Amino acid sequence: MKTRGIHLQYTFGPPDQRGADIGNPLFDLLSAVHECGSIQHAARALGASYRHVWGALKQWEESLGEPLVTWAQGQPARLTPFADRLLWAERQARTRLTPHIEALRAELERVLADAFDGTQQVLTIHASHDIALARLRELASQAERLHIELKFSGSLDALRALAEGRCLVAGFHVPALGEPAPLFSQALKPLLKPGRHKLIGCSRRRQGLMVARGNPLRLQGLADLTARPARYINRQTGSATRLLAEHLLQQAAIAPEAIAGWTAAAEDSHMAVAAAIASGAGDVGLGIEAAAQAFGLDFVPLVEEDYFLVCLRDALEHPAVERLCQVLHGERWREQLERLPGYHAAERIGEVLSLTRALPWWHYRTPRP
Repeated sequence: MKTRGIHLQYTFGPPDQRGADIGNPLFDLLSAVHECGSIQHAARALGASYRHVWGALKQWEESLGEPLVTWAQGQPARLTPFADRLLWAERQARTRLTPHIEALRAELERVLADAFDGTQQVLTIHASHDIALARLRELASQAERLHIELKFSGSLDALRALAEGRCLVAGFHVPALGEPAPLFSQALKPLLKPGRHKLIGCSRRRQGLMVARGNPLRLQGLADLTARPARYINRQTGSATRLLAEHLLQQAAIAPEAIAGWTAAAEDSHMAVAAAIASGAGDVGLGIEAAAQAFGLDFVPLVEEDYFLVCLRDALEHPAVERLCQVLHGERWREQLERLPGYHAAERIGEVLSLTRALPWWHYRTPRP
């Protein structure tokens, strides 16, 4: 007989099921025949007709390719040796799996009870990689019964996910600049629309060069990367950190191709860049101070940036977003930020902001009404 796949499923019912009884129509039939000694009595025990039970047994025999019941007129129905082995094996499996099935059932009952009582809220956030967001998720769960499904991606990819309806909130970061920033404007304007999108202040953090302990190459800025044999670990296309590096290079009139490693394979998080430098795979990379400290690296600060959460204007009234704002407004969130290297709580934490207020370098060709 060929190997059979096992498909598990569950249903809702009275809260009276215990043990490893997960239900299977084949073994329900075999157990009834074994215990009752006849198909007629088995049908009565199952609350089905004789014809239904007999037909089901024949279908299972055809599917399995083996006879299941020996039956003759005037004699009790008996399971075949194959059916006996099958029933025994399934009972053995249930006995061994009882504690695991009980634990699974208890967990499903718990989380579904949370969903039914209406006090638990769920919020999906696609966001640029940020160490603080993991702490925000824990705090939201503890303080506001808000479960945050957090998915990391590049800033631009997170904003695309918001535009496509794959999340309710997105997270991205931009440098705290007062002057025009054409690269950021070009990248963000197609994805953010004034009046349609609203920003929520989340944190302020430092970005800079992550280098080996002691900074053996004495790197103080991106301009030094062309004067010294430094291997640069880049971030992936679509990340705001890569966009920041391109912005800083543009300000310094440096062509990215002049930096060793710029076009090599890229990493997808600050921690991955820090790990690559710590392992000796590279000499320098742009990242946040907390990631540098986590891997025992030195850090050369270059710029402060704001980390924003963004949603559609109408989503501000969603219960999950309201709870998120409550967490961001709270003193416990500010305390969490102050404990992280390179982070601090800016004045606008938790505030709902317009694009033009939050991004002063966001200019328009014509005045907005």
